[in-house]
Amino acid sequence: MIKTVGFVLAGAVIGGIIGYFGQCSSGTCPLTSSPYSGAIYGAIVGLLFAFV
Repeated sequence: MIKTVGFVLAGAVIGGIIGYFGQCSSGTCPLTSSPYSGAIYGAIVGLLFAFV
């Protein structure tokens, strides 16, 4: 359980950072359109990594 939460939090932080610094001008990129969507997308990817 701790491992899963760690991966989700790490994914959310990394996704949020990428969303903040790499903003897409059109807003169509799910990872880089905003920090919030980047964090959500990163958390989902982190969850997938936790189960692999």
